[in-house]
Amino acid sequence: MTDKSRWDRIYKDTSSDALSWFQQHAERSLALITASDVGADATIIDVGGGASGLTADLMKRGFSDLWVLDISATALAGARARLGADAARIHWVEADVTRVELPPAHFDIWHDRAVFHFLTEPSARAAYVEKACGAVKPGGHLIIATFAEDGPERCSGLPVARYDAASLKAQFVDCCELLDTEKEVHSTPAGKQQQFRYFLLKRAVA
Repeated sequence: MTDKSRWDRIYKDTSSDALSWFQQHAERSLALITASDVGADATIIDVGGGASGLTADLMKRGFSDLWVLDISATALAGARARLGADAARIHWVEADVTRVELPPAHFDIWHDRAVFHFLTEPSARAAYVEKACGAVKPGGHLIIATFAEDGPERCSGLPVARYDAASLKAQFVDCCELLDTEKEVHSTPAGKQQQFRYFLLKRAVA
């Protein structure tokens, strides 16, 4: 996941709407954000969101304090171009999520669709959990979507980790409570079906 040049090449060589994880609208993510019962003034970060339409959809719903983090400068440049003048309203962070420095206890919602499952090394997963839990307010929410237990074993030529409720909960057990999980069948632009699993977690208050 830390190979920035690899991800820059992927985003340079493939249009965002042809990437296997592309969604026109992140409907399930939006539903989970709604379920988190936050107001339009909530601070939301989309991790790995360079090719995602989630930020645009959140803006249309009135959310104003939005952050997008991605390791790829190419992905972020594409996201800015798609948003046009609205891009100036977004906080853009070009960084590896396992090494990034974010404001502590700052975010009401941490959203990640298809980043965490690329972290196959225990040390990288531990670093991610530390960064996420440190950045989310006590009582805030994390929405994490990964390949499900019966999902693909590789993506973009890389091995991935797959999760069910028990295995994902175990990664965050020291700082979060797992509130809910649900599966989704994602149809790729190429017409393949992939099993995803979404997790809604709550950051421990103490």
